[in-house]
Amino acid sequence: MKLKLSVLDQTPIRRGSNAREALQESIALAKFTDKLGYTRYWLSEHHNILTLAGAAPEVLIARLAGETKNLRFGSGGIMLPNHSTLKVAENFRLLEALYPGRIDLGIGRAPGGDRLTASLLNPSNTFSPQDYIQQIVDMKAFLSDDATTGTVHEKVRAIPRIDTQPELWMLTSSGESAYIAAHFGMALSFAQFINPVGGPEAIRAYRQQFKPSAQLQHPKVSVGVFVFCGETEEKAAQVQAVMDYRLLSIEKGKIDESPSYESIKSYAYSREELARVQYNRLRTITGTPDVVKEKINQLAKTFDVDEVVISTFADTFEDRLRSYELIAEMFLLPADVFQ
Repeated sequence: MKLKLSVLDQTPIRRGSNAREALQESIALAKFTDKLGYTRYWLSEHHNILTLAGAAPEVLIARLAGETKNLRFGSGGIMLPNHSTLKVAENFRLLEALYPGRIDLGIGRAPGGDRLTASLLNPSNTFSPQDYIQQIVDMKAFLSDDATTGTVHEKVRAIPRIDTQPELWMLTSSGESAYIAAHFGMALSFAQFINPVGGPEAIRAYRQQFKPSAQLQHPKVSVGVFVFCGETEEKAAQVQAVMDYRLLSIEKGKIDESPSYESIKSYAYSREELARVQYNRLRTITGTPDVVKEKINQLAKTFDVDEVVISTFADTFEDRLRSYELIAEMFLLPADVFQ
């Protein structure tokens, strides 16, 4: 079984850069990974975080898909409670009409930021699990042109009317949504980069409880993780050190920090902080090519998946590109390409 690799782009704004440059880097990264043979390219939805530029995945998907030929593009994900279900369905139907067979609609229920911001994005958002389930029911009906008598779908249709659908994915970090994905016959992606506990168990439960749907007859799964591959141990260690500090800072509410290695290399962690650093390292894979290859293979084996979604942060865009390239050399491209 050949392992498929995909990209999760959180449109990071590097220290000393800006949002315009970050978006141009996303365009360049999409073109680059398209040529390298990655399977899909997902974009995240975040709000009120100044170090990220991606507030509207559907807008960026439209641009990136037009710049590439083979990659599937999707949302990793659309935070559904932030939005009108009909509007999301129409956005992704339009994308599917523009790029048939290349669009994924990945949905989640986290706010993608803080609750105050989420309440402004959708003032009717109750943060209720029951409302989220109803949104999924409605989404599937809009995308499949289900006009069941006595429902709103009898009178309201999502346009444009097309003969294909975007591929539906459920995103989960807690594992609870694995049961929802199984019930609705949706594909499932576990966010190891958010929560390093419970992923394999969630995927096993999903497989066991999966109910085939018109859109998906068999379970389909992936796992997402932070990965950096460096040509030297020193480079990999520096990126890991920055990730350690940054993930800890986010937990402390310092979401807008963009530290350099030089600024944090002498930071003295407390015993409690060191414990969190070790825990957070389960969310990441870093190292030289041989180390990264072994860890990615082990992750795929542990989760029993044939696709790993990679999110990469680095101090320079060149390091970020090179990381994706080194990984492609190991998994995706014939050896003679690099001779």
